[in-house]
Amino acid sequence: MGQQSKSTVHSPLLTYFSMISLLTLCPPFVILLWYTMTHAHGSVLQTFSYLNNNGLQGFLTIWPKPSATACKIIAVYAAFEAALQLLLPGNTVHGPISPAGNRPIYKANGVAAYLLTLLTYLALWWFGIFNPTIVYDHLGEIYSALIFGSFVFCILLYIKGHLAPSSTDSGSSGNIIIDFYWGMELYPRIGKHFDIKVFTNCRFGMMSWAVLALTYCIKQYEENGKVADSMLVSTTLMLVYVTKFFWWEAGYWNTMDIAHDRAGFYICWGCLVWVPSVYTSPGMYLVNHPVTLGTQLALFILVAGILCIYINYDCDRQRQEFRRTNGKCLVWGRAPSKIEATYTTFTGETKRSLLLTSGWWGLARHFHYVPEILSAFFWTVPALFHHFLPYFYVIFLTILLFDRAKRDDDRCRSKYGKYWKLYCDKVPYRIIPGMY
Repeated sequence: MGQQSKSTVHSPLLTYFSMISLLTLCPPFVILLWYTMTHAHGSVLQTFSYLNNNGLQGFLTIWPKPSATACKIIAVYAAFEAALQLLLPGNTVHGPISPAGNRPIYKANGVAAYLLTLLTYLALWWFGIFNPTIVYDHLGEIYSALIFGSFVFCILLYIKGHLAPSSTDSGSSGNIIIDFYWGMELYPRIGKHFDIKVFTNCRFGMMSWAVLALTYCIKQYEENGKVADSMLVSTTLMLVYVTKFFWWEAGYWNTMDIAHDRAGFYICWGCLVWVPSVYTSPGMYLVNHPVTLGTQLALFILVAGILCIYINYDCDRQRQEFRRTNGKCLVWGRAPSKIEATYTTFTGETKRSLLLTSGWWGLARHFHYVPEILSAFFWTVPALFHHFLPYFYVIFLTILLFDRAKRDDDRCRSKYGKYWKLYCDKVPYRIIPGMY
């Protein structure tokens, strides 16, 4: 088994500190976020006051035990999504060539799985077979079950990486904490066709975002007999964003999450737990705190949010089309500006890449993160500014994407060498044109 090459952007001390912090602090934070949103009216001060008065025992009291109902909901949902991933037809898509020279093959059926999931969920509610409010009412237990279940899942991934790796894109750093946190395998699979990262990242994590957004909307309707315009705007924008994601899912398979980050706690636990809890949190808050925006403000937020989601999509579409046509396409109505780069794989093969330096990608090397952060702001701002916590996801996303841009630049600098310097000379800004 090959050694894992894992250079880090940050110092070893900071890397270890961040790993240990996330491993130990993220699970209790998920529970505190749920408790604050649903039982403390979104008030961080109220939760802090409770913990200050009741200490560790108070925290253990509010941590729900994983119930049988919660486990059944998770199991049925996971089995349903796994079945759709395996059984629905889809076009064959080839991923990027890996550092070890492998090229993963995928079945692109994300849009069909997404539409079938939402239609099934709504039909179960409409015909009285299953009421989504049950999911909301057991949300704490569901998150608790996900926290522990996903830890076990990540341990099994670690063991699989040691005993039965799916490809040569795997290996150990020699450090158990790094191997567990960052992962052992780049493309772990069960059998030949079931890709684990596609399941955790896309079909469980991103799909749960849409399912929970609908759940919160339905819960508010069942409680109040109507849905507030703030909830409608927030839910609509989140659904538009997730729809965009599944429309572009094959492009996502070329990103850092899939093509560079290994399947460990960082990615898999994050998608199984952090995405359903943190990414959906603005809607979780709005359930019991409906805000009336008025038609004019609601429409402004909705249009601004959709515009940002479209720009984010168009950035990715532009680069995808550029790659698909090998640079023989139009970008903003003219032939694209580009840099022809070569690089060497771990196996010693010399490969060629084209780096796009015009269109959205001429503004900044990671300009697409700007509309993504703004999109998150627009589906959160319907909550207005009574409390800070609904904006946690926007703040978290900003930190995540700025760090990811730094990691991606570091990886590309290592991969392309002098060609990356040429690229940075031509596109000097990392994220925000003219500023950063």
